[in-house]
Amino acid sequence: MDSTSLAAVIAATVTAGGWLANHALSARADLKRRRTEARLTHVENQLEQLYGPLLFLVKEGRSAFDDFCDTLGHTPAFPPDGHLSSAERDLWLFWVDHEFMPRNKAIQDLLASKTHLLVGDRIPDSFLAFIDHYNSWRVTHQRWKEREVEYSWHSKAHWPLSFETEVVATYERLKNLQIHLAGLVRGMEA
Repeated sequence: MDSTSLAAVIAATVTAGGWLANHALSARADLKRRRTEARLTHVENQLEQLYGPLLFLVKEGRSAFDDFCDTLGHTPAFPPDGHLSSAERDLWLFWVDHEFMPRNKAIQDLLASKTHLLVGDRIPDSFLAFIDHYNSWRVTHQRWKEREVEYSWHSKAHWPLSFETEVVATYERLKNLQIHLAGLVRGMEA
């Protein structure tokens, strides 16, 4: 093979090698961009469909309970540890039927329909504690309404403060992750 042919073969090989390397790098960058975009879409779905509405319901519930306590003039002390007067009980039951139970049901419905959007590979303990709180109260309250079977006027399982804390913390983590991923996607498109 003469030197001209050899030079042509070397040039063609270098060109093909360069094209292959460039193609491989482009494909890798494209795959990374698509994975980041998919992760961003999932985080946005978590925020929009689960953690955003959940945060709103939890904050609204906390505000409603504080409003109830202001209306009552103190935090209620339920039996067996305390005593509710007839007027306090009537006020409490009004708030239960018109504020607390409907909101707790909305939270339960949201959790039941959007478990695929939970962060992590299992349902957090605080979420399970909320479910215990709501279910035990819902059933005993409904029994009182339908059969007049008195109860202690609250759930057997106290409202899990850890549920509120976890919802707020998870929302904030997801919001920060959303901002980070959106920045990465913008950087990849430039």
